[in-house]
Amino acid sequence: MAKKICIANQKGGVGKTTTAVNLAASLAAAEKRTLLVDMDPQGNAGSGVGIDKGGLAESVYDAIINDADPASLVIPTDLAFLELLPSTTDLAGAELELVVTEGREWKLKQALSRLDDRYDYILIDCPPSLGLLTVNAMTAADSVLIPLQCEYYAMEGLSQIIKTIKLVQKGLNPALGIEGILLTMYDGRNNLARQVSEEIRGHFKDLAFETVIPRNVRLSEAPSHGRPIILYDITSKGAVTYMELAKELMEREARNG
Repeated sequence: MAKKICIANQKGGVGKTTTAVNLAASLAAAEKRTLLVDMDPQGNAGSGVGIDKGGLAESVYDAIINDADPASLVIPTDLAFLELLPSTTDLAGAELELVVTEGREWKLKQALSRLDDRYDYILIDCPPSLGLLTVNAMTAADSVLIPLQCEYYAMEGLSQIIKTIKLVQKGLNPALGIEGILLTMYDGRNNLARQVSEEIRGHFKDLAFETVIPRNVRLSEAPSHGRPIILYDITSKGAVTYMELAKELMEREARNG
């Protein structure tokens, strides 16, 4: 059965899609059968692995709104062990359509349950909001990975998403856990970045990943080439740290059984 990890933060620009794409690619490089699910109407996770959104006839929208077979929607990528369940702009309307749908919070869970045996990991990239698409992702997931930019408002945003996770645990998915808090866009020369890192590690010692994602030019360039960082520049600091993150994630899972 696949381990399902939702990558979520209601704040944009924190490295959420970058993390979804590059963690998925790094798990695939470790020969773990991995599915990347793009739940963001912008479709940036698909672009990040080289998929042309304009050429897609169907997407995850059809799985959650029209009950299409998700296996028929999955697309291969340039990495042998990585596949994509893509998004299109149709997904923007799903938020409204789901409001009047019975069992609306469980639609993604129902779809992904049909893919459980095909993968070791399913990573779900969420939109930068805490609406129904993100709630669907949290209801479907085993855990939430929270990317957190090392900036002034980080703690405030973190408290909001933890509150949402607790609400989902209470009403929809009691087994939902927090996979970890991932510090992103870290610049060790910046005093504020160091302070935020220390504060997060002080408050959430058991949740913060040891791996920290640095600010890295090659990591920023990779999406414009439609490549995960390990295919764009495997020697870059960004590639090395995402491979370290994948290793840490797998080691945590092995420890926790």
